[in-house]
Amino acid sequence: MGVQRDDAERAASGGHDTTVAVVGAGLSGLTAARELHRAGVEVIVLEAAERLGGRALTVTSALGSRLDLGGQWIGHDHSRIMALAAELGATQFRMHTSPLPVVIDGSRRLRAGAPSMLGALLVLAGVEVLSRVATTQRWNTTTVEAWLRRLPRRIRRLLEVLAYISWTADLDRYSIHAMAKAIRQQGGLRAMLSTTGGAQESLLVEGAGALIDGLAGELGSRVRPGHRVTSIVCRDGGVTVHTTAGDVRAAKVIVTVPPPIAGRIAYDPPLPPSRAALASDTYMGSVYKGVAVYPRPFWRDRVGGEFLVLDKPGRAVFDTSAPGGPGHLCVLVGGPEARELDRLDAPARRDAVLGALAAYVGPEVLDPASWHEKSWHLDEYVGGGYVALAQPGTSGGIPPIACTPVGDIHWAGSETARDHPGYLDGAIESGTRVAREVIEALTGSE
Repeated sequence: MGVQRDDAERAASGGHDTTVAVVGAGLSGLTAARELHRAGVEVIVLEAAERLGGRALTVTSALGSRLDLGGQWIGHDHSRIMALAAELGATQFRMHTSPLPVVIDGSRRLRAGAPSMLGALLVLAGVEVLSRVATTQRWNTTTVEAWLRRLPRRIRRLLEVLAYISWTADLDRYSIHAMAKAIRQQGGLRAMLSTTGGAQESLLVEGAGALIDGLAGELGSRVRPGHRVTSIVCRDGGVTVHTTAGDVRAAKVIVTVPPPIAGRIAYDPPLPPSRAALASDTYMGSVYKGVAVYPRPFWRDRVGGEFLVLDKPGRAVFDTSAPGGPGHLCVLVGGPEARELDRLDAPARRDAVLGALAAYVGPEVLDPASWHEKSWHLDEYVGGGYVALAQPGTSGGIPPIACTPVGDIHWAGSETARDHPGYLDGAIESGTRVAREVIEALTGSE
C-alpha cells in the first residue's frame, strides 16, 4: 500500500507525495529528516527494517537497565552527539576504565613490560608515523595481513586482535593505506584506542536508542518502517522511489544507507560509474557484540573490567556499567573470528567469549542475570559494521566517501562525514550537512 494523500494536498505539492524522501532511518537519516521538517520541508523516511536505528540498537536487560548492541560510544570531542543527547534529555556518563587493559594469552596474563607488549608498542609507534605518509599505490595494494605476517607470532596476534576490534575488517581485504587514513581521521592511535580523552570516553544511561526514539518521535508518521526501497527512478518531474510497501513520489531523495546496501537499489537512469563502483569497491565489516548484565560490577573489586583476549575468538571487553546501575560487560569480536561464532548456539557463544575471564574476575562471570548479543554481519538491512570498508587497490570507498549529488539524489551516512566517520557523531554530521544541501537546492530551484 503506497503513501496516501488527498488530491488537493497532492496538487499543492506539485503532484508529489512528499518533497523529500529519505532512505534509511538510522541516526543520519532521522537527523536529516528532522532538520528538513523543522525547516518546513515535507519529508518521509523509508526504512527497510521493522525497527528504526540502523547501526544503533538499544535493548532492556532483565534488571531494567538499557544497553547498546550497536553504536554506543561518545568520544571526548564528539560535540554533535553530546548536544543532541543534552537536547533530548539523555544522561551522559564517563566509562569506568583502567590505565591499561588486562591482556590474556591462553592461560597467561601478559605484563606491560613483557617483550611482546613492548614489541607491539614499537610497531604501533611505527604505524602512527606510517599513518602520516602512507599515500602511495604500493600501500593501497599491500594488505594489513601481509604486513603482519612478517612479525613474531605473539606480537602479530596482539596487533591482529587490535585490528579486528578497531576496523572489523578481513585483514586480507584491508589495505595499509585504508588503515593509515582511518588512523589519521580519528586523530591518531592514542585517540582512537583510548577511553579517557579518546573515542570511547562516554556512554548514555538510556542508550543511543534514546536519540533514535527522540528524533523519530518528533517526525511521527513521517517515518515508515517496513518500506524496503527496491529502485529509484529519476525523471524531469521528480523522483519515484519504489518500495516493497508501495511507491513514493518526491522532488528529492536522500540515500543514507552505506554503499554496499545502497548498491542493492536499482537506479534509473544508472548512476555514474564512479558512484556505482562504490557498491563493489566496499564491503561491510563483520562484528559480533555481546553484553552480559550482573546485579553489580563485581569485577571492579579485583582486576577491573577491561580485557584484551588473544585466544580465539580474539576479543575486547569493556566495563560499560552506568553509575549506580547493574554491571555491564561489553564484548566485541571483529573480522572473520566474529563469523566463526555463528557456528555456535547462544549458550556456547556466551561461554566462548566470557570463559577466559573467570580466572581473573571469578566464576560468577559465567552466570549473568541476562545475556544479549548481536551479529551485525547477519543483519539483512545493515550488512555489518562499524562502517563500510574499501577493498584493497580502491580509494573511493575510504571515508569520507564522496557525496556529490547525482541529479535529485543526495547522499549521506556516517561514511560521508568529515569528522568521525563511522561513529554516531559522524552520522549526525552527515545528516545535518545533507539537509542543508537539499534545502539550498530546493530554494535555488524555486
